[in-house]
Amino acid sequence: MTEPTSLTGTAMLATGVGLASLLPGIDGDALVGAFAGGTLFVVSAKNLPVWKRLIYLGISVVAGYYAAPDVLRWVPIQSTGVAAFAAAACAITVTLGLIERGRTFDLSRLRRGGPPNA
Repeated sequence: MTEPTSLTGTAMLATGVGLASLLPGIDGDALVGAFAGGTLFVVSAKNLPVWKRLIYLGISVVAGYYAAPDVLRWVPIQSTGVAAFAAAACAITVTLGLIERGRTFDLSRLRRGGPPNA
Protein backbone atom coordinates (compact mmCIF):
# COMPACT_ATOMS: atom_id res chain seq x y z
CA MET A 1 0.00 0.00 0.00
CA THR A 2 1.35 3.42 -0.86
CA GLU A 3 1.96 5.98 1.82
CA PRO A 4 -0.44 8.95 1.77
CA THR A 5 2.36 11.53 1.86
CA SER A 6 4.19 10.02 -1.12
CA LEU A 7 0.96 9.75 -3.14
CA THR A 8 -0.02 13.35 -2.33
CA GLY A 9 3.49 14.62 -3.02
CA THR A 10 3.62 12.82 -6.36
CA ALA A 11 0.23 14.17 -7.38
CA MET A 12 1.27 17.70 -6.47
CA LEU A 13 4.55 17.32 -8.36
CA ALA A 14 2.76 15.99 -11.44
CA THR A 15 0.35 18.94 -11.30
CA GLY A 16 3.27 21.34 -11.02
CA VAL A 17 5.00 19.78 -14.02
CA GLY A 18 1.79 20.03 -16.03
CA LEU A 19 1.30 23.68 -15.15
CA ALA A 20 4.96 24.54 -15.74
CA SER A 21 4.76 23.10 -19.24
CA LEU A 22 2.17 25.79 -20.06
CA LEU A 23 4.61 28.63 -19.34
CA PRO A 24 6.15 30.36 -22.34
CA GLY A 25 9.74 29.40 -22.98
CA ILE A 26 9.36 25.96 -21.38
CA ASP A 27 9.59 22.95 -23.69
CA GLY A 28 6.55 20.99 -22.53
CA ASP A 29 7.58 17.77 -24.30
CA ALA A 30 11.00 17.80 -22.67
CA LEU A 31 9.54 18.58 -19.24
CA VAL A 32 6.96 15.80 -19.39
CA GLY A 33 9.55 13.37 -20.79
CA ALA A 34 12.02 14.25 -18.03
CA PHE A 35 9.31 13.79 -15.40
CA ALA A 36 8.40 10.38 -16.85
CA GLY A 37 12.06 9.29 -16.90
CA GLY A 38 12.61 10.46 -13.34
CA THR A 39 9.46 8.69 -12.24
CA LEU A 40 10.70 5.46 -13.82
CA PHE A 41 13.83 5.62 -11.67
CA VAL A 42 11.85 6.45 -8.51
CA VAL A 43 9.43 3.58 -9.03
CA SER A 44 12.24 1.10 -9.65
CA ALA A 45 14.27 2.18 -6.58
CA LYS A 46 12.22 0.38 -3.95
CA ASN A 47 15.11 -0.02 -1.50
CA LEU A 48 15.46 3.75 -0.95
CA PRO A 49 13.40 5.76 1.55
CA VAL A 50 10.62 7.95 0.15
CA TRP A 51 12.39 11.23 0.93
CA LYS A 52 15.49 10.15 -1.01
CA ARG A 53 13.37 9.02 -3.95
CA LEU A 54 11.63 12.41 -4.10
CA ILE A 55 14.98 14.21 -4.05
CA TYR A 56 16.28 11.93 -6.81
CA LEU A 57 13.08 12.59 -8.78
CA GLY A 58 13.72 16.33 -8.70
CA ILE A 59 17.35 15.90 -9.69
CA SER A 60 16.38 13.53 -12.52
CA VAL A 61 13.77 15.92 -13.90
CA VAL A 62 16.18 18.86 -13.94
CA ALA A 63 19.03 16.78 -15.40
CA GLY A 64 16.79 15.21 -18.04
CA TYR A 65 15.30 18.53 -19.08
CA TYR A 66 18.67 20.22 -19.48
CA ALA A 67 20.34 17.20 -21.12
CA ALA A 68 17.65 16.73 -23.79
CA PRO A 69 19.28 19.05 -26.39
CA ASP A 70 22.61 17.25 -25.97
CA VAL A 71 20.97 13.85 -26.37
CA LEU A 72 19.30 15.08 -29.56
CA ARG A 73 22.73 15.91 -30.97
CA TRP A 74 24.10 12.43 -30.19
CA VAL A 75 21.14 10.20 -31.04
CA PRO A 76 19.14 10.35 -34.28
CA ILE A 77 15.72 11.04 -32.72
CA GLN A 78 13.49 14.06 -33.27
CA SER A 79 11.50 14.32 -30.03
CA THR A 80 12.77 16.34 -27.10
CA GLY A 81 10.39 14.35 -24.89
CA VAL A 82 12.04 11.04 -25.73
CA ALA A 83 15.49 12.56 -25.32
CA ALA A 84 14.57 14.02 -21.91
CA PHE A 85 13.01 10.71 -20.85
CA ALA A 86 16.20 8.80 -21.65
CA ALA A 87 18.42 11.40 -20.01
CA ALA A 88 16.32 11.57 -16.84
CA ALA A 89 16.07 7.79 -16.52
CA CYS A 90 19.84 7.42 -16.82
CA ALA A 91 21.01 10.52 -14.92
CA ILE A 92 20.73 9.28 -11.34
CA THR A 93 21.53 5.66 -12.17
CA VAL A 94 24.81 6.58 -13.89
CA THR A 95 25.73 9.18 -11.27
CA LEU A 96 25.13 6.82 -8.35
CA GLY A 97 27.18 4.14 -10.13
CA LEU A 98 30.07 6.57 -10.62
CA ILE A 99 29.91 7.65 -6.98
CA GLU A 100 29.98 4.03 -5.81
CA ARG A 101 32.86 3.23 -8.16
CA GLY A 102 34.74 6.26 -6.87
CA ARG A 103 34.45 5.01 -3.29
CA THR A 104 36.27 1.80 -4.16
CA PHE A 105 38.85 3.40 -6.44
CA ASP A 106 42.41 2.51 -5.44
CA LEU A 107 44.90 5.00 -6.83
CA SER A 108 47.93 3.05 -5.60
CA ARG A 109 47.00 0.03 -7.75
CA LEU A 110 46.76 2.31 -10.77
CA ARG A 111 50.33 3.54 -10.22
CA ARG A 112 51.60 -0.06 -10.01
CA GLY A 113 50.00 -0.87 -13.37
CA GLY A 114 47.13 -3.01 -12.11
CA PRO A 115 43.41 -2.46 -12.56
CA PRO A 116 42.21 0.23 -10.12
CA ASN A 117 39.23 -1.66 -8.64
CA ALA A 118 40.53 -5.23 -8.47
